[in-house]
Amino acid sequence: MFDFKNKTALVTGATHGIGLAIAQKLAAASGHVLINSESEADCETLANRLASQGYQATPVAADMSEAQQVVQLAERISRDFSQLNVMFLNAGITGSKRFGDENYEEDVDQVFKINLHAPRLLCDRLLPTIAQNSNGAAVLTSSLSSLRGNKNIGVYSLTKSAIAQLAKDMAVKFGPQGVRVNALSPGLIATGWESKVLSNPEAAARRMQMTPLRRVGQPDEIANAALFLASDLASFVTGHNLVADGGTAITDGN
Repeated sequence: MFDFKNKTALVTGATHGIGLAIAQKLAAASGHVLINSESEADCETLANRLASQGYQATPVAADMSEAQQVVQLAERISRDFSQLNVMFLNAGITGSKRFGDENYEEDVDQVFKINLHAPRLLCDRLLPTIAQNSNGAAVLTSSLSSLRGNKNIGVYSLTKSAIAQLAKDMAVKFGPQGVRVNALSPGLIATGWESKVLSNPEAAARRMQMTPLRRVGQPDEIANAALFLASDLASFVTGHNLVADGGTAITDGN
């Protein structure tokens, strides 16, 4: 279904969770994957593992919380991988503080740097490069939390709402150059973070009651949606926010 032969794609947050699933599926679909995370060792380990399976992968480590590193990453990719066709901007953190907690502002700053400012910088600097190549696309990871109010992860949801808007803005800006930009909003996915919700039996039962499919999603399922948005199968889809949440956003709780 997905063919990324002769295409080069950047995946941020690629060494674990949803990003890892995207990188693996993209490599299997014949894409050249640029593996990014803040750990050079982790990037090299994954790139070597994919290469041992006959796939093409290159480590491009950079810390998304450091603007200078993000800019340097963009400059490196524009210089060394000018054939860039696709971006999956997936790196993100939830943060550990609630509104009003001690050291809350420090948490806010870090969440905004990684979740919003880094994707904005990469869009500004790499979408023009993608526009030079044919059938370009970018997929920005938003979240189900961007679609509703949140008591405990309000800063996270604020940045993810902005990411969905950034996708729309970039779709308008770069659409005339043939570049499609979409957002992807996962619900509760089995990446490790879900254990914070499901470890409490009452909270787990309530969440499953709020999800029509009555289960947690898997990273591969989100990766499938991401590759769809970036593939030619979605050639007339841009500025869209694809929600992959098992129906949580639309349920009445029955």
